[in-house]
Amino acid sequence: MNYELKINPFEIIEKYYSKGSEIYYVLVKHCEQVRDKALDISSKHPELNLNNQFISEAAMLHDIGIFLCDAPRIHCHGSHQYIEHGYLGADVLRSEGLPLHALVCERHTGVGLSLEMIEKGKLPLPHRDMLPVSLEEQVICYADKFYSKTQLNEEHSLERIRTYLNRYGKQEVNKFDKWHSLFEG
Repeated sequence: MNYELKINPFEIIEKYYSKGSEIYYVLVKHCEQVRDKALDISSKHPELNLNNQFISEAAMLHDIGIFLCDAPRIHCHGSHQYIEHGYLGADVLRSEGLPLHALVCERHTGVGLSLEMIEKGKLPLPHRDMLPVSLEEQVICYADKFYSKTQLNEEHSLERIRTYLNRYGKQEVNKFDKWHSLFEG
């Protein structure tokens, strides 16, 4: 991944979220957990040659689109369905001039969403593959599965993640398990 830009994720977050608000706290706490797990994985696997600066920035911004969605449990009162937060956040980051960070937003839902899944499920999403490609995208997507925005102080177990993903098909669990072997093995 070719990456040189240095940004302050909090400057971008604070354009869209009021510092000190409940939604700000939920977003920042969750994103910090995801960032820290992804960076921990990176530190344990120098052979992967991951870009830690990009991981840190993109993990902090991966859920920036939640404010546009209707998810009252996490203090979001927008007009879109929650499943749309990834591509909506990607649009926000593209408007900020961050196309690589935008890809992380767009591709982190579940273990990624294929065009086939979007069409088959009649999901309210653009009709295109939204699958993590770079290792940085994959490690952030993987780390995200361990934390929810409704249980901020709890790390999910592997079994809980696998059970959740299995609702969407065995191939989702297999993809997660492949990442687990790569990042935690």
